[in-house]
Amino acid sequence: MIKPEIEPTLGPEPTELVIEDITVGEGDEATPGGNVEVHYLGVTFEGEEFDASWNRGESIEFPLNGLIRGWQEGIPGMKVGGRRKLICPPMWAYGPAGGGHRLSGQTLVFVIDLLAVR
Repeated sequence: MIKPEIEPTLGPEPTELVIEDITVGEGDEATPGGNVEVHYLGVTFEGEEFDASWNRGESIEFPLNGLIRGWQEGIPGMKVGGRRKLICPPMWAYGPAGGGHRLSGQTLVFVIDLLAVR
């Protein structure tokens, strides 16, 4: 797989989590609270990249419970080998503006490649 590109999202920002499968995987399925290994790219709703595992040259593994709500609810059901786009309004990301995180108050867009489930 290669690093995805995310075009700026058109239209109004959503108020609910948006889940869009780009590629449906055929491997094991991620489950709520499980551990996942992923590559990901994160951009603001306007298309400005703020983080990407691709830039570090290695995937990352973590338990879903420790992540933002959009990932906790948006990754389960994905299958290994899949690529999914998540659009996470503030309540599914880092909360309202002034919440203490540099991305608080922003709608964030992620493209996630599911490499493994544990």
